[in-house]
Amino acid sequence: MTPQILRDHLAQTQAKAQAKAQAKAKAQAEAQGQFRPDKNSGDLVGTVSVVKHGSFWRKFISYIGPGYLVAVGYMDPGNWATALAGGSQFGYTLLSICLISNIMAIILQSLCARLGIATGLDLAQACRAHYPRPVSFVLWILAELAICATDLAEVIGTAIGLYLLFHIPLEWGVLITGLDVFLVLALQRLGFRWIEAFVISLLIVIFGCFAVQVFMASPDLSLVAGGFIPSPEIIQNPAMLYIAMGIIGATVMPHNLYLHSSIVQTRAFSPDSQSRSTAIRYSIIDSTIALMLALTINASILILAAATFHANGHTEIAELTDAHQLIAPILGAGIAATLFGIALLCCGLNSTVTATLSGQIVMEGFLRIKLAPWLRRLITRGIAIVPALTITYLYGQEGTAKLLILSQVILSLQLPFAVVPLILFTRNKKIMGEFKAPGWVIVLSATIAVILITLNMMMIANFLFATG
Repeated sequence: MTPQILRDHLAQTQAKAQAKAQAKAKAQAEAQGQFRPDKNSGDLVGTVSVVKHGSFWRKFISYIGPGYLVAVGYMDPGNWATALAGGSQFGYTLLSICLISNIMAIILQSLCARLGIATGLDLAQACRAHYPRPVSFVLWILAELAICATDLAEVIGTAIGLYLLFHIPLEWGVLITGLDVFLVLALQRLGFRWIEAFVISLLIVIFGCFAVQVFMASPDLSLVAGGFIPSPEIIQNPAMLYIAMGIIGATVMPHNLYLHSSIVQTRAFSPDSQSRSTAIRYSIIDSTIALMLALTINASILILAAATFHANGHTEIAELTDAHQLIAPILGAGIAATLFGIALLCCGLNSTVTATLSGQIVMEGFLRIKLAPWLRRLITRGIAIVPALTITYLYGQEGTAKLLILSQVILSLQLPFAVVPLILFTRNKKIMGEFKAPGWVIVLSATIAVILITLNMMMIANFLFATG
């Protein structure tokens, strides 16, 4: 064998060994979530720089943002209706349900952050990558229905907010909500940090509005504290149990699971294990703090209803317009009604922004369809506006209230098809690698899933029985 042939043979052997090593490394990286085979929302991934060296607070601040977009979904107009009904009918008793449901949300959202950062896939992409095409297609249809139902609730809430503040007819208010599509586009052009800043700013306004209203209502603090302790009466009283089911059922929104698993990837962390572990830790802290803010706001709605309506004998308040009309005379200040309307409008605007982003994530994740951003958002919003406009025109405020309830039922139907895949993915070592969720988290998450699914099915059965 000549030297040249020997060198060629050696080069070929080395090339084969290198290729084999690369294939093995790729397979291992994919199993450990280091390989990112698919990218959804490519204009957002890795666009926000993070602090890699420095104090805890410097690092944490660079991760603040996604959790607050997620928190928006826990205080949308659908949540307002259940909190108002619970506070006006049963005083402070159901505050414990608000607390329990928020703990459930914190655990499930932590799984979303873990999935997105560990695998580089959001929940929609993971479903497409790991399930057969027919299953993935069905999950996509259900997710789109959930997005439309969410968007429907936000459109109605925003329209009612415009009506309460500016006396704009509901029909026109529904049409005006379509303009926030262009607001999202403008913010996204500036960068994802601008979207986060917009959402956080409105959350601060909402918090301020309710802080003032609760102060004016002067609730009994001992009764408020007692309300956070679970009472056996919640189980024994069928009417109270029904409202409690509504609070829990409206807490975990399917679109939030898709949204959170995607937007945590906006941070430009390194793909090595230590960096991703750090990103998971800070992202979970971010979402936990944000969801505690959501709990504060939801609890404030219930406390306000208890101190204002229940304490004065108005125990059948569930309509947003009724609450707005009664709050000023009871508290003796017109500013209270104005603050209520401002908070509702801000909630509606915030929720429409996050629902629109969720629509983008779901469509691109499941189908890999790259539509122009303005077209994709107009389609999603158009699907929500048409039924809202039709019902508003034909039936007025009473029709929008029923449509709001229907949107919550649709969300309840879709919930298992988002929660169950999330838990199955994050417990799978082949998918998550070293970032597989701890056993105790999986047990808690599975328990929460069973509770949520059971309560949602009961709520749907009650709804069908009542309307049948």
